[in-house]
Amino acid sequence: MCRRILFRVLVALTALALVAVAGTASLIRAQATRRYGPPDDGLNLVDRWRYSARLLSHGVLLDRARDPQGLPTEFRIVQGEPVASIASRLEGEGIIASGQALQDYLVYTGKDRTIQAGEYSVSAALSPLEIATQLQDATPADVTFVVLPGWRVEEIAAALPTSGLAFTQLELLAAVLEPPIGQEFLPEQIDSREGLLSPGAHTLPRTITARQFVEALMTRFLEGLAPELRSGFESQGLSVYEGVILASIVQREAVQESEQPLIASVFLNRLRAAMRLDSDPTVQYAIGYNVSQGTWWTNPLSAADLQFPSPFNTYLNGGLPPAPICNPGIGALEAVARPAVTDYYYFRARCDGSGLHAFSKTFQEHVQNACP
Repeated sequence: MCRRILFRVLVALTALALVAVAGTASLIRAQATRRYGPPDDGLNLVDRWRYSARLLSHGVLLDRARDPQGLPTEFRIVQGEPVASIASRLEGEGIIASGQALQDYLVYTGKDRTIQAGEYSVSAALSPLEIATQLQDATPADVTFVVLPGWRVEEIAAALPTSGLAFTQLELLAAVLEPPIGQEFLPEQIDSREGLLSPGAHTLPRTITARQFVEALMTRFLEGLAPELRSGFESQGLSVYEGVILASIVQREAVQESEQPLIASVFLNRLRAAMRLDSDPTVQYAIGYNVSQGTWWTNPLSAADLQFPSPFNTYLNGGLPPAPICNPGIGALEAVARPAVTDYYYFRARCDGSGLHAFSKTFQEHVQNACP
C-alpha cells in the first residue's frame, strides 16, 4: 500500500514538474516574442524555446549600441559567408559587443537566410538589432558576384539567393538558353551559353536583369578570347568553340591548375588517335544533380554510370561532347591553346591524396598506376 501511495505521489510530482516546465517554456517564448517578434516558422518547437531562452539571456546586448559615439566603418559580406562568420567579424572589429547574441537573433527570426552580400557602412553607434535589419539590404548600387572556374550554369544559379542581385534562379536558367547573336565562332544551333560565362569576380548593378547578367559575363568571356588563344586552338586542329569545349573538360579534370597543360595534351593526343576521351566529368555533367550527394558532380562514378546514355558521355561517344560541360577559366583555355608536348594517352589520380595525377603512355602503364 505504501509503495502504491509513493508511486502515485511521484507520478503527481512528475506531472506537476512537467506542467511547470511547459509553463516556463511557454512564458519564455511569450517574453521573447514580445521583445523580438515571432520566431521563424522553420524552427522546431525545441529550437524555438532554446533560441527564445538564449535571446532573453543576452539581456540588453541586442538593444544597446556598443559605442554611441562610434563612427561609420566599411564592412564587406562575401557571397555565401556563414552567419557565424559575419557575427564574429562584427564583434572582432568592435562594431557589436556580442557576436553570439546577434547570431542567435538572426537565427531566431530567420534573418540569417536573407543576409545580402555586399558592402555596408556600419557603426558601433547602432544596436545589433538595427545592424541585423541593415544586413538585409546592402546599400551600394553594385554588388560583387563571384563565379568559380568549373561551375556549371546551375551552380551559378545556386549562388544567387545570397548575392544581392534581384533576379531569380529560374530567370537566369531561362536567359542562358537564349541564343547568342553575332558570334561567328559559335555553331548555328546552340542550346545554351554554358561554357561562355566568364569565371571571376564581377561587379554588377544590383538591379541588373538575368539577361543583362548573362550578356555581361559572356562579354567578359569573349574579351578574354584573345587572338593568340584563337590561333592556338586552330594550331591544335580545333575551332574556337571546340577549344572551349575541351577547356571545360580540362577544367573539371584538373584539381591542380599546374597540371592543365598535361591533361590537355592527353585529350588532344587521344583525339588525334581517334580514341574516345573517356572523361568522367562528361558523364557527371550528363547525369546531372545527385540528390543523395548534394552535388552536380557525382563522385565516384559506378560502372553503370559510365553507360549513362547521353551525347555528352565520352565513354560511349567518340570525339568531343556537343557543348561545354562547365565554364572554364583562362588557365584551362590557355592549356588547350598551348598544351604540353607529350606522348601521354592516359592519366589517373595518384594514390597520395595530393590531387595530382599519374600520366602514362600505354594502357599497361595506366593499369599499373592504379591504387592498391
